[in-house]
Amino acid sequence: MRGLLQRVRQASVTLTDATVTGAIGPGLCVLIGVTHDDTDATAKKMADKIWNLRVMDDEHGVMNRSVADTTRSVLIVSQFTLYADATAGRRPSYIRAARPEQAEPLIEVLVAELRRLGATVATGRFRTDMQVALVNDGPVTVMLEL
Repeated sequence: MRGLLQRVRQASVTLTDATVTGAIGPGLCVLIGVTHDDTDATAKKMADKIWNLRVMDDEHGVMNRSVADTTRSVLIVSQFTLYADATAGRRPSYIRAARPEQAEPLIEVLVAELRRLGATVATGRFRTDMQVALVNDGPVTVMLEL
């Protein structure tokens, strides 16, 4: 499982029909990619990492706090292209990305675990064309891989 975690001032996901499926104020926007050998345990471990990673500022402006300690807001967006392989040729291969039938339940486990931990979670919508808008705070962007 791979994640691109961004500390944001605000973030949202809008479908092509202008429906907003998820929006947060200050918090974390996390693009998540699932691969073939990911499991429920991987998804729960990723949720714990997202929840407890110290990328939020403390009162001195030092990244000493987690989203659990601060805003508790997380936007999760499934992003199979995080597993793109562009090492050969000019067209990326997505063979390492899990098929939607495998990935969607694991994203649901990740979201459920974040909610169990206490997060307010907004999401995109699987198998749709989404536009993700965000205002990166810092900017702070971190790659996660489990």
